[in-house]
Amino acid sequence: MYDDLDRTIIHGLHCAPRASFRRLGEVIGVSEQTVARRYNALRRDGVMRVVGLSSPAAHGRAEWIARLRCRPDAAGPVADSLARRPEVGYASVSSGGSEIICTIRSTSDTGRDDVLLRQLPKAASILDMSVDLVLHPFSPPGTVGWAGGKRSLTDEQMRQLTEQRPAPAGPPLAPTDEDRPLFEALAEDGRASHTHLARATGWSATRVARRLEALEATGALTYGIDILAERLGHDLNANLWLQVDLPDLHRIGEELARHDECAFAAAISGRHNLMAVVICEDVPAFYRYLSNRLARIEGIRGYEISVRSRRLKQSVSLIHHGRLVHPASG
Repeated sequence: MYDDLDRTIIHGLHCAPRASFRRLGEVIGVSEQTVARRYNALRRDGVMRVVGLSSPAAHGRAEWIARLRCRPDAAGPVADSLARRPEVGYASVSSGGSEIICTIRSTSDTGRDDVLLRQLPKAASILDMSVDLVLHPFSPPGTVGWAGGKRSLTDEQMRQLTEQRPAPAGPPLAPTDEDRPLFEALAEDGRASHTHLARATGWSATRVARRLEALEATGALTYGIDILAERLGHDLNANLWLQVDLPDLHRIGEELARHDECAFAAAISGRHNLMAVVICEDVPAFYRYLSNRLARIEGIRGYEISVRSRRLKQSVSLIHHGRLVHPASG
């Protein structure tokens, strides 16, 4: 149902989430109307959502990777409950239905106000848990995340889409209470027009444009592309937990992030010091990835695999009846 052009548009949006349909069409080599039609179909079908995100660093917060081993009969309800928490992202059930994996946005000091982290160990259905700090996410220049199985744009096309996007400068600008409607509207649609955002905030379109520019310039506002990989023909989704030699940590993380199969890679605290999310078409494709591309990376001393059996949430979007939806709609 979805073809290479759809994947190219997804890749283009990874590079420039708010680029106009006209600009995307010029770079890709198709009409503005074609890009708009394909994008609207992907969004309407719940295959992809562009979402605006507040950087945890702007609030003095950090991201943690939580792994919870549960009684199999309780993993589903616990995971569903976690997925609906606003501070939780990328929630899934793995390892045959006995493990929950999610990210948690919280303070970097676990002794302070981490209500969720304090509550989790008290649940009788949770048998064991580990919580590791995300120390450094890796991403190749020009794109972040998984873009439909392969990066369809050429280096020159990526450069054209990213050349006007300055690198964040200085510490993230702390959002104010006045910014809350802006972030709420962008969490619903990261490509919402200035006119729509002006209605949501009560500001003028000019003020919206200035505020977006200021928040983006410092990295306080980022954008995510939530994708249902299985709807694009990629049914196997797994977490890799790697032990690597410390001098090789950055090199291996950057190399992993360049793999088409890799949706996310980060250095983390804990027994495993590197984790990656890998998406493949099926089990044979995943084995080929492990035994060829991953195996050629020097410095990996040990690994563990958690195969996801059910995904419940992307960065913001809930997965409801096989579609990505805004949390208020789930």
